[in-house]
Amino acid sequence: MSTEEKPTATPRSLAEALRGRDDAELAALLRSRPDLVTPVPADLTQLAARAGTRASVVRALDRLDRFTTQTAQALAVAADPAPYEELLGLLAGDEGDRGVATALPGAVRTLREQALVWGDDDRLRLVRTARELLSPSPQHPSPTGLGPTVREATAGMSPGRIQEIVTTAGLPSTHDPVSAVAALTGLFTDRERMAALLAEVPFESLDVLERLVWGPPYGQVTADPATRLRRLLDRGLLLPTAPGTVVLPREVALHLRGGRAHLAVEPVPPPVVAAATHPPRVVDATAAGQAYTATATVEELLKDWDEGGPAVLRSGGLSVRDLKRTAVALDVPEQVAAFWVELAYAAGLLASDGEADERYAATPAYDTWRERPAAERWTTLVTAWLTATRTPGLVGGRDAKDHTLSALGPGLDRSAAPEVRRRVLALLAGLPEGAAPDAGSVAERLRWERPPRATGGAAGSGSGSGSTGSATGAGSGGGGGDDLRSRLARWTLTEAEMLGVTGRGALSAHGRALLGMPAPAPKAQAQAQAERAGRAPESTGPGDRLPVHHRPAAGHPDSPAQDSPAPPSPALPVLTPAEQAAASAAAARLLAPQLPEPLDHVLLQADLTAVAPGPLQRPLADMLGVLADVESKGGATVYRFTPGSVRRALDAGRAATDLHAFLAAHSRTPVPQPLAYLIDDVARRHGHLRVGAASAYVRCDDDAMLNEILADKRAAELGLRRLAPTVLAAQADPAGLLEGLRRMGFAPAAESAEGDVLITRADARRTPPRTAPEPVPEGPPVPDDTLLAAAIRAVRAGDLASTAPRKAEAGEADGAGAGAESGELPRTGSAETLATLQAAVLTGETLWIGYVNAEGAASQRVIAPVRVEGGFVTAYDHTADEVRTYPLHRITGVAELADDES
Repeated sequence: MSTEEKPTATPRSLAEALRGRDDAELAALLRSRPDLVTPVPADLTQLAARAGTRASVVRALDRLDRFTTQTAQALAVAADPAPYEELLGLLAGDEGDRGVATALPGAVRTLREQALVWGDDDRLRLVRTARELLSPSPQHPSPTGLGPTVREATAGMSPGRIQEIVTTAGLPSTHDPVSAVAALTGLFTDRERMAALLAEVPFESLDVLERLVWGPPYGQVTADPATRLRRLLDRGLLLPTAPGTVVLPREVALHLRGGRAHLAVEPVPPPVVAAATHPPRVVDATAAGQAYTATATVEELLKDWDEGGPAVLRSGGLSVRDLKRTAVALDVPEQVAAFWVELAYAAGLLASDGEADERYAATPAYDTWRERPAAERWTTLVTAWLTATRTPGLVGGRDAKDHTLSALGPGLDRSAAPEVRRRVLALLAGLPEGAAPDAGSVAERLRWERPPRATGGAAGSGSGSGSTGSATGAGSGGGGGDDLRSRLARWTLTEAEMLGVTGRGALSAHGRALLGMPAPAPKAQAQAQAERAGRAPESTGPGDRLPVHHRPAAGHPDSPAQDSPAPPSPALPVLTPAEQAAASAAAARLLAPQLPEPLDHVLLQADLTAVAPGPLQRPLADMLGVLADVESKGGATVYRFTPGSVRRALDAGRAATDLHAFLAAHSRTPVPQPLAYLIDDVARRHGHLRVGAASAYVRCDDDAMLNEILADKRAAELGLRRLAPTVLAAQADPAGLLEGLRRMGFAPAAESAEGDVLITRADARRTPPRTAPEPVPEGPPVPDDTLLAAAIRAVRAGDLASTAPRKAEAGEADGAGAGAESGELPRTGSAETLATLQAAVLTGETLWIGYVNAEGAASQRVIAPVRVEGGFVTAYDHTADEVRTYPLHRITGVAELADDES
């Protein structure tokens, strides 16, 4: 069969079904399941085998939406193969459901595209591994709540007991257990005869069936069952599976359910509901304010760590005590402080210094970041947040080994975080402009799009209890709960608000531009979408379809039946680096006009404070941050001048005259006299004492001041002693001596070995150049178009080699020449191989060879030999689509292709 031909007969295997796909369909498969292309399969048979492995199937099932998952679960309890009509009946029930009928073709198409289902509509087959994972069993209950079939439940039952059940059920007896089981199955699947059989059963016996109908289907009985249970057991409506255990057969449960495999079928995704709507201008203004606060908070955090941040724990990360100190410094809760710390780390602005006494500090990239405009600083932070896999919301929790998860420590990566963030923002983009979503509806939508993995029990469950001698069943529902994706969605909404991507919960214009989203829909269209999304779905109760008056347990929603599905939310585009740069620039242009203009002045007050009525220009803010301490923040920042803050400015190399001139130039009010006196007083005493390194010493020309220091009881811890009238020696190191003298009220200055005053600057400590942490990918990356095209070409060529028929050799039976189709390598002797290759060079014939490479990997190839010499054959390799040279000793054998394939 050539690569262009497609089989017309019904495929007999998944590999044959894949051979019937064109290149676009294969590309869609490899794009949706990228693990199948790493490494590239040798041929389509190997691709099919890989698609059926347990790990790959589990990964594919985990990425299905709820209705597609329910479709796969229904196929797992249907016949194998199952016609499309049977699958539709299992999902829609006997009375039908227009919503299910509309959505089912798309679900089947998705399962086919991902190679989880193959076969025509009259013979749908779930891949064997998926059926094993989803089929009911005592160890792994099905989410449908169904039990085994009659044939499976009676597998270990004696023929005599089967005949007794058949006779009691009103069926003619037979001496063949197989036909007896078939007759019983036929009875249970016949709606009219089954209704007549149930009509003979008393109500108290039907009550037992109602307890088991929605699962779990197993119950406990005593050695001497009660009469109401005996009636069910005698008719096969309950079948024993083990001593003291009975099960409700699948066929009986489906009849009681009205043919439905699930209690609640959800063919339509739940809408994202708008909790409030705000004017777009208010949303953008609020988001802009949050964006400015975000950049200011990160800057304040790293400024606080300029002289060396907290130490790195031996296990990595930030200690609880240091996180508390950071939270106090930023005036935020600890969980919020962890978010800002992790954001700075993700943006490459913060890292460990790598020293022996390892500490956290700002990176050189921080200095570049600080000099950029505020809008560009914001885009840097948000872009890092969007792609980061580290999850600050986990800080303070416990890992699998019950260790506390710390900020900046290991164990915080969650590969699903970027995808959830982008999906949540896409859902926000699908709402009308200015609409803030209800957080619960967002989480429910995400749970529909990617249901949490079932932990056991039925999706729709019931519970039952009874006294000794009665059947009991209990189960728990699945699909809800505080799963990881729901928590990630909740954290995303909170973090997006703190960053200014959203304002009052609604997506802002600059946030939309950063994501590469188009402009929102027109107002009328958005209003229509909101009305459709908010429409209450019609539903019909499953109990109305049950012939035994069964009603579903409380708390289980019914299956919605809508005329048309809700409009889908837009998907965020995947941007290339160049496109992301353009989107960031567009977002910065939208955000910049809404940010407050930096001011070049402050208001000095007589109480030794300065009020900044808004953000300050960079040089002014830097200098004021050294000269004064921040007392309060908000709409206006209040700075307080203290002797320590003035001394800090003098230590940085500023003179008193410089400070006076600075304040006079940048104050809209006159410099208060108390502030001028404070600066002059501290400057007069600054540097009068000199501290240097011998071990440490104090030098001063005023011996009376040294006498005062020696007489002070607070100096005892410094271990001072007089060496000369103007010199004191200390046991403390220079840094400790400086700090001790400052606590005593003096203003010492550090000096170098040459006797010069040392000037200390706030930004002196930086880590070596560091790169931002790489996100941890969620499984193999999605291959690009170039890789997909190359992979498909290689798979096609390999499949041609593995399926190409060869001529039958003398003595072989008819059809033995098709050994390639069984995957066996051709085997010929060395002399025969050489002679066949040399003859093919003269005739231009195409051959089929087996080849083992240097790593011992065997493969089949179709080649057209060009030259044979020196122990090598040079040939055009149809498998690789290029000319290659192969050592003759690595060729296992050679065979001619059939005439119609050469």
